[in-house]
Amino acid sequence: MMNDTSMGPVLGFVGRASVGSASSNRVGGASSGQGSSWYEAMSRAWGQTLDTQASRITTLSDQISAGGDQPSNMVALTAQSLKMQFMSNNAATSQNSVGQALETLGKRQ
Repeated sequence: MMNDTSMGPVLGFVGRASVGSASSNRVGGASSGQGSSWYEAMSRAWGQTLDTQASRITTLSDQISAGGDQPSNMVALTAQSLKMQFMSNNAATSQNSVGQALETLGKRQ
């Protein structure tokens, strides 16, 4: 189960997102670009979340490479790698789902 710190950017996005007409779908507090679309903010949040997880994996891998190849470190690395896989799959699924929904809305207008 993921805690709030590993999903912080994504949860922050969800909390700030506003739904309205296509022209007003903006996130006021987007981290690197005021006025970007909520879809871009979601993508940025997933990217930041995945970058954080990748850093954890890299740190554990570096520890193992430096001679810390104890079973506990190996198990921790495996767990973090599986967490990354889970998060990556969820990021791709959410991006695809939202993209398809936006495509459908675009066809209706």
